[in-house]
Amino acid sequence: MKYIVVLGDGMADEPLEELGGKTPLEYADTKRMDMLSGKSEIGMVHTIPEGMKPGSDTANLSVLGYDPKKYYSGRSPLEALSIGVPMKDTDIAIRCNIVTISDEEEEFGEKTIIDHSSDEISTEDCAVLLDAVREKLQNETYRFYTGTSYRHCLIWDKGQVAELTPPHDVLGQKIGQHLPKDVFLRRMMEESYEILKDHPMNLERKKKGLRPANCCWFWGAGTKPALSDFEKKTGKKGLMISAVDLLKGIAVGAGMGVAEVEGANGGLHTNYEGKAQAAVKGLLEQGYDFVYIHVEAPDEMGHQGSAEKKVQAIEYLDDRVIRPVAEAMDASGEDYRLLILPDHPTPVRVRTHTADSVPYLLYDSRKDRQSTRFYNEKEAETGPFVKEGCELINYLFSE
Repeated sequence: MKYIVVLGDGMADEPLEELGGKTPLEYADTKRMDMLSGKSEIGMVHTIPEGMKPGSDTANLSVLGYDPKKYYSGRSPLEALSIGVPMKDTDIAIRCNIVTISDEEEEFGEKTIIDHSSDEISTEDCAVLLDAVREKLQNETYRFYTGTSYRHCLIWDKGQVAELTPPHDVLGQKIGQHLPKDVFLRRMMEESYEILKDHPMNLERKKKGLRPANCCWFWGAGTKPALSDFEKKTGKKGLMISAVDLLKGIAVGAGMGVAEVEGANGGLHTNYEGKAQAAVKGLLEQGYDFVYIHVEAPDEMGHQGSAEKKVQAIEYLDDRVIRPVAEAMDASGEDYRLLILPDHPTPVRVRTHTADSVPYLLYDSRKDRQSTRFYNEKEAETGPFVKEGCELINYLFSE
């Protein structure tokens, strides 16, 4: 028996007037998920523990069977594991996004955050900008590490777990009230803007009609994580497939394998087919019992506030990941169980994460279940409800 999770990050949403009162998941043309729906259990699961902030960190830990209340020590430390940062027990890891802020206002605090991803800047371009920041600001206390796309890492030696605001939570707002209270972190953000605003890379981006990646934004602080080994915990040898350092870091911390997929970038135009191929290879050739295929695109399109692009991301997920994986598994004759779900909602209306429950689809290739239901938020609400997200993986592995 093989086990598969396909996670569309932020895929759940609210009914939208522009989609005729449907959610993006309900509106999207998802032929493969529709086919699976008639043979699957469809229900709701609550992935964010009460009192915790809704994020991909806590939610994906839940889906993988790790109770965030026990295992969560901050988002950035998990990403640091993926990057290969040698964290000490006294280190604090902080996410360092390179974002786009407005450049008209004279006072730094009066500027507005425009884009948390700087037009989904490439890793190669952003690494050049981070090098410029590193050259001016790095010292024995603060060290910068390159991640993926706009997502990077700052390690603060003997630092403090400061309360920091995620940039995607304050899009379109003035940044002053959301800046770090720590004077050194705030000063580095201000200085990063001065370093980056007229950098040749950003001048070139503006000429091309792209947003400049002109400021470091710090958030997600935490201490060195300690996850229990996934295979010892579940008895399943697991493989993570994701473009995002957070998910790769969770996998590293849990002792799972990590597949590197060329062209996987966390954006709308990622290498979907490459992820599907890596999953099939992992299950049928490399001896893995379990694969976790994470696709970031629906979340990014939710943050952008684009219903059209979010629908497109869901359709790509269905046709370019779920379909080829299911077809390959069916052709192999190998029994498998497939779980499809978001980690949390990222509604287009609010452009950030919410803690609402999310719909799941659980398919078993051995069962000839017959149903007329489809996989979406509305229909899932009439099905089973899993109150503790970290228990959902037991449903997957139970038969």
